[in-house]
Amino acid sequence: MSTHHSDDVRHLASAPIVVGVDGSAAADAAVAWAAETAERRGRTLCIVHGMNLAGMTRTLEPYDLLEPPVLEAVRARAGALVERAAQRALAAAPGVRVQTEVSAADAVRLLLRYGSTAYLMVLGASGAGGLAAHLGSTVLSVSCRAEGVVVVVRPHSDPGRRVRREGPVVVGVDGGPVSEAAIGAAFEEATERCAELVAVHVWDDAKFGHYAGNPYLVFPTPEIEVTEQALLAERLAGWQEKYPDVLVNRRVYPSDPVRTLLAWSGSAQLVVVGSRGHGWIRGALLGSTSNALVQHANCPVMVVHPDERSES
Repeated sequence: MSTHHSDDVRHLASAPIVVGVDGSAAADAAVAWAAETAERRGRTLCIVHGMNLAGMTRTLEPYDLLEPPVLEAVRARAGALVERAAQRALAAAPGVRVQTEVSAADAVRLLLRYGSTAYLMVLGASGAGGLAAHLGSTVLSVSCRAEGVVVVVRPHSDPGRRVRREGPVVVGVDGGPVSEAAIGAAFEEATERCAELVAVHVWDDAKFGHYAGNPYLVFPTPEIEVTEQALLAERLAGWQEKYPDVLVNRRVYPSDPVRTLLAWSGSAQLVVVGSRGHGWIRGALLGSTSNALVQHANCPVMVVHPDERSES
């Protein structure tokens, strides 16, 4: 399965890179990253902000918000916010085409609307707090629920430094259609960036019994590793034929996928993972690999949702 079908509207030349902004430092880093990417790929950058007017009426007296001066002030502040983001985008990438949109909707609804038509959706994430702090966040909601491809950009801990643009593209590979979509996206990114692709496959002790059909029989580690290496090579073979220019480094680990991919995020320019996206509450509570990475990775994380039409 490939996400890159000829009828995929997300790969039309007109498909924009969409970045959500809220005035935070994390959003500023996301705007700069998205602008540079849009300029390099000849795509329009669409900067969007959701005012969440419905949410405001729950915290203000409804008639206060409906007063023209109040509404005008809210809209003026939102307009100034996206204009500042547009200036930041042009400072990072002077040749980029920029559009802006201010919506009455909340940020999650606004971004989910773009999922089926955007080339990429980009969001900024800040902090490394625990799950409870992020459970209701825009980043988790969008990365779990959106169609298509979402990139979460975390600003560098040193404000003077830019988000890393060198190092390999790293992709997490398991055995299902979810990671197949991620593999396709990772090869495309490695080609666009002229970067090495590191394909990471993690197995664990729980799989030992699976090989022998006997839960009490443990195979020697080297034998398991050879089998897993062969499975990984098989998963990548077709993609390597399609992208012969990409140098692929296949890595198999007997450990936790989150810990392994987080370690790689320290030197990668991008980590790519698949997500089933069965609803953000369930996904967040399960603590999936993609959710852990968007909260804690040290480089941008691309979350790829498979095209459901091609999974049937």
